[in-house]
Amino acid sequence: MLNTTDKIIKHKTGLLNLAEELGNVSKACQVMGMSRDTFYRYKSAVEDGGVEALFERTRRKPNLANRVDQATEGAVIKSATDFPAYGQARTSNELRKLGVFVSPSGVRSIWLRHDLANFKTRLKALEAKVAEDGGILTEAQVQALEKKKLDDEACGEIETAHPGYLGSQDTFYVGTLKGVGRVY
Repeated sequence: MLNTTDKIIKHKTGLLNLAEELGNVSKACQVMGMSRDTFYRYKSAVEDGGVEALFERTRRKPNLANRVDQATEGAVIKSATDFPAYGQARTSNELRKLGVFVSPSGVRSIWLRHDLANFKTRLKALEAKVAEDGGILTEAQVQALEKKKLDDEACGEIETAHPGYLGSQDTFYVGTLKGVGRVY
């Protein structure tokens, strides 16, 4: 008799227990709505590795051959905070000048792994780095922060005297048109 409280494999152990109780594998499989082939796969898994062998295991192994080495990944992350305004193609080209060879898509995948995918997240990483280290900003970093400030103002993120001050609009009544209604 197999005992488990895990919901993931409870139906598997239930099938094995029912077959043991009934003494008939075909009848147990029919009641549970599973094939006999499935029953024998579960049974051989339990015989080989115990109840833990019934857990789903992914057959897919991570392909680490596609990953870049740690030195390259570190250079890409450092470049993202040193020059946050650069895109993935320019970052790749600038790193190539320094002897670090990584494609633009490789730069993007590294940025995605480290949550540096867009300009704003790279600026947040820069601000966190400066707050942590207390270092001095370079000219490129200062320009990027100023650009963000200008972008925020262009998007409507500015200080006002009170909420809705810039959203007010002056309207007046023109008249009524037949079939349309009131026109303002």
